Amino acid sequence: MYNLKFITLIYFIISSIILFSQDFKKDSTLIRSIYTEALSNGKAYDDLYNLTKNIGQRLSGSLGAEMAVQWGEQTLKKYDFDKVYLQKVMVPHWKRGTRERGFYISNTNDVQQITILALGGSVGTNGILKAPLVMVNSLEELKNTNTDVYKGKIIFLAEAMDANVPTAFEAYGKGFGVRYFAAIEAAKQGAVGVIIRTLSLSENDFPNTGIMKYEDDVAKIPAAAISTNDATLLKKRIEAGEQFTFAMEMDCQQLPDVGSYNVIGEITGSKYPNRIITVGGHLDSWDVGEGAHDDGTGIVHSMEALRILKTVGYKPQNTIRVVFFMNEENGNKGGHTYAEKAIENNEEHIFAIESDAGGFSPRGFEFSKTRDIDFITQFKHLFAPYQLTEFIPGGGGVDISPLGGKFENIGLIGFLPDSQRYFDIHHNNNDVFENVNKRELHLGCASIASLIYLLDKYSN
Repeated sequence: MYNLKFITLIYFIISSIILFSQDFKKDSTLIRSIYTEALSNGKAYDDLYNLTKNIGQRLSGSLGAEMAVQWGEQTLKKYDFDKVYLQKVMVPHWKRGTRERGFYISNTNDVQQITILALGGSVGTNGILKAPLVMVNSLEELKNTNTDVYKGKIIFLAEAMDANVPTAFEAYGKGFGVRYFAAIEAAKQGAVGVIIRTLSLSENDFPNTGIMKYEDDVAKIPAAAISTNDATLLKKRIEAGEQFTFAMEMDCQQLPDVGSYNVIGEITGSKYPNRIITVGGHLDSWDVGEGAHDDGTGIVHSMEALRILKTVGYKPQNTIRVVFFMNEENGNKGGHTYAEKAIENNEEHIFAIESDAGGFSPRGFEFSKTRDIDFITQFKHLFAPYQLTEFIPGGGGVDISPLGGKFENIGLIGFLPDSQRYFDIHHNNNDVFENVNKRELHLGCASIASLIYLLDKYSN
């Protein structure tokens, strides 16, 4: 005879399994409705068109950024979220200027004009800068040089992104220092300027800009990128024994910081209104292209995720907050301000999701905490029909990273699309609306909305 306690335990286990299965069936149905709404009635593609074509470039401190803030506030209000408001942020104000030209001149007086693109934050050349050109194969080689050979020269830093790395973002992470530290290391060697091979895995004619760094006790020298095609050709000619002079002209300037805003909308939690799940991207962009993949897609991913959840009738137990962060590209002032204000307002932040890897086909998510990977993998069968299979360790994103320093238990999550093509358009003139696929974009919106739903429903 089975005792009563054993029978009760078996009954409890069977009941739990049945209820859990019923819940999973409800989850599957709700997620299907999320995807149906995104693919049949999605608004993200149209919203992205308005952001990129009606406003375009949105560098922090610029008129474009100011207009983007107004667009963001108006668009969030259009979707009738519970709250929409602005959060003041002080941001850097760097201007590229109107003159950007580069030439290399061989010792036989063969003159070749090439496109250069000043790195973000670079000083100008104060007229025309002309000096002998010296090639260095890598940043490490430049750091470890102990010679006067570079004094008074313009350095061509020819190091390429590592094409043998399987994932594009890993290759970028390994190569980022070339752009970021080039001017410092070149100046330490006495150089008067530096040009780098653009950070891209493709051979093309479009140089990429991006943030660079100066140090207070090191001379500030002009820094620019040249395209991968130009870099490959120049390297071959130098290796063949040709000698060059390089002439460049840039009139960039750094102006005083100016005021701007994070744009915020939210659906208030029905059970835990002070417990926050943040989802966002950055509203600013570089001043080339239209900031479509970087990060217009992240902006509309995040906004559309909330719209979809509202449209399918889901009422979250936690507050779901969409944030359009300002100044990710050259300072992350929006991310830091948001985290500081969260502490000041005594908020409890449990998760933050960032989309800043482009609007390509969704593949999964990266998580800052192993516990969250373990949590989400129990739902892998719900994601499988939508080809979401990658749930891996990662940092989440630049904008949400300051939250990790303020909230010990917060889970930081990054959206992972198939980004092999991302660095063909990253920070260059190819980052335009026409290079975003509507279906891929809307699938990304649905995947993020589905993740938010599961995090909200099953978070304790």
